[in-house]
Amino acid sequence: MNDRRLRRPSAVCSVQVGDLKVSYVPDGAMLFKPPEPPRAGLGAAYLNDTAHLVANTGGLLVQSDGRALLIDAGFGPHSVPEDPDHPYVGAVHGGSLLDNLARLGARPDEIEVVAFTHLHRDHIGWACTDPPVFTAAAFAVPKSEWENRHQVPGLTAEALAALERRLRLVVPGEEIFPGVQTLALPGHTAGHTGFTITSRGRRLLAFGDALHSPLQVRHPEWFTVSEGDPAQSERHRRRLISELQQPGTLGFGIHFADVVFGQVVPDGAGEGADWLPV
Repeated sequence: MNDRRLRRPSAVCSVQVGDLKVSYVPDGAMLFKPPEPPRAGLGAAYLNDTAHLVANTGGLLVQSDGRALLIDAGFGPHSVPEDPDHPYVGAVHGGSLLDNLARLGARPDEIEVVAFTHLHRDHIGWACTDPPVFTAAAFAVPKSEWENRHQVPGLTAEALAALERRLRLVVPGEEIFPGVQTLALPGHTAGHTGFTITSRGRRLLAFGDALHSPLQVRHPEWFTVSEGDPAQSERHRRRLISELQQPGTLGFGIHFADVVFGQVVPDGAGEGADWLPV
């Protein structure tokens, strides 16, 4: 894997899944603080020149026959400097999502569904702006995530009100857009959800924060400080890694620096698997 790609955020990029065009839509970048001391294997290849892990914030656009779905809505038009006392998040910068949607030929007022993997701030930002930008969209929120919304740290009353105005609760296995179904991946939050995108025998799994870094493909036992239920998260992460090794399957990791689309492949020694970017 190209080390430079692991140390920079991703630009707009697209893959074709059968008849569906699927695109990463950047909103900005965020930095994660590595553990102290860094875990074995977390070497210079993954750390930028300030010794942080580089991650993205943004969304995943699915386009088909003039219709569009957006999964997650970035951080929003905000920037937050690093808090030295925060245990795992550094600086976060958003603001680019709308410009990047335009580059992909998608107007926010024409998107018919905005779906959410979970309700952390870096995934709902543009859905909570005033005035609203997704004026025609239903907001597809996992039912179990909504039922446990008051457990989500930093979720404000204003954000909840913005979401509730367009709320559509969804359950595991539900089709929310042609070719797109929900996939329960709880652990990071109570209702954390991925999405299975299928067309013409091709499949892409958008797994949200079930995996934060390609490192976790090799080390599914590693978890972030923000995990609500680390044991449950690990169980689903291992199941996900197995699914990602099935033929015809791509993965999308929203926080995966400049390697957001890829495949999971077994290593030659039979000791695990690795992320192979496309």
